[in-house]
Amino acid sequence: MECEVRYYYKKECYDELFNKLNKIDKLKYKGKFYEKTYQYNHPLKKYDFYSKNIDGRFRIRITEKDNIKKCMISWKRRLKDSLLTNKQEEVELSIKDDEIDNLFFIINNVLHLKLVECYERYRTIFYNDDVEIALDLYPFGLALEIEAKKNNNQDKIIDEYLKLLNLKIEDSYKLSWDDKYEELCKDQNKKIEKEVLFEKDMPQIM
Repeated sequence: MECEVRYYYKKECYDELFNKLNKIDKLKYKGKFYEKTYQYNHPLKKYDFYSKNIDGRFRIRITEKDNIKKCMISWKRRLKDSLLTNKQEEVELSIKDDEIDNLFFIINNVLHLKLVECYERYRTIFYNDDVEIALDLYPFGLALEIEAKKNNNQDKIIDEYLKLLNLKIEDSYKLSWDDKYEELCKDQNKKIEKEVLFEKDMPQIM
């Protein structure tokens, strides 16, 4: 089970947050990665991943850094057992980079899953055995995500790093990136795009 909290900022806060994380002795810097994520839905209505009953996300994510390219299939489903942190069912599967084209062929032409949306971001990662903290630079803003890596004492681990970063749990954003993006579009009168890309006209967190 995944346990995490998330906060949103304007893009200009990246350097400030990076420096804060870089000064925490317990954390190691892993690097900055480019990611493109494709989110699909089931073709049958009774298995609608986006329904309130299921409330899940089926994703294909391609991650690149220098000459390294990785692909991950993941399933995430929000759980209702916590009012403060975001707890999710999570299942992941790695795909070899030379099999990516075959994967998309099967998804689109055999399973006929429906592409709901795709988005890109730059992810900067700090980590240790207990936690992974990411700075996610989206086309519309910046997210700080703190995820407990162990199954035990997850809330305690997250609380430790909230204190180090001087953050309050009640200020965290409880929903996913696409909810935040749609909120911004509605507030700023922007078209909700299926592809959330840096080259497109995007709303911005102010």
